Amino acid sequence: MQNDLSHYRKTYEKKALLESTVDANPLQQFRTWFYEAEHYGVSDEPNAMTISTLGIDGFPKSRLVLLKKYNEEGFVFYTNYDSEKGKSIIANPKVCLSFFWPSMERQVIIKGIAEKVSEIDSENYFHSRPQGSQLGALVSNQSSVIGSRDELEKQLKALEKKYNNKEIPKPKNWGGFLVRPHSIEFWQGRPNRLHDRIRYTLNPDFEWKIERLAP
Repeated sequence: MQNDLSHYRKTYEKKALLESTVDANPLQQFRTWFYEAEHYGVSDEPNAMTISTLGIDGFPKSRLVLLKKYNEEGFVFYTNYDSEKGKSIIANPKVCLSFFWPSMERQVIIKGIAEKVSEIDSENYFHSRPQGSQLGALVSNQSSVIGSRDELEKQLKALEKKYNNKEIPKPKNWGGFLVRPHSIEFWQGRPNRLHDRIRYTLNPDFEWKIERLAP
């Protein structure tokens, strides 16, 4: 079977990205773009990001997760530490995050080093989640093989009964990762595939170097 997609075409013409207008701090530039994606884009989840890891099997793998916080330290998301993703990050904390906001014709690509957030931060975030999400984290041995959907549903119902009107404990193997960025690239689609690419790289003195990359 062969499907030829060579006729797919899109012209990018909405914005430009220039060295003279970007912020000197990439986290502030990200904040500006995220605000615009949140308020002027059409994405249901502007905080959806792809995280790429190098698995313990030697293969890279990418999947979507949700950004839950960002600040001058970096970008935070939460997961099961015993999942395939969690094990990969613990074994090799060099990761890549990427955002794609098609309605804005923009991408952001972040390379960084991941580390666990504090247990207090993980606890606080866990208990801020809806009860169903808390129970879902408790019932799921993420990435493990299961026999059927029914198994999950039965376990969930048992936990709903067990923790009815009670505080749900955070699983010990569940928590957050903070990705501290080493480079952040901002990509703005432009006509004729001559896209704007501005990359910030963190120097040893913790200052950011700004460079333009060929499209």
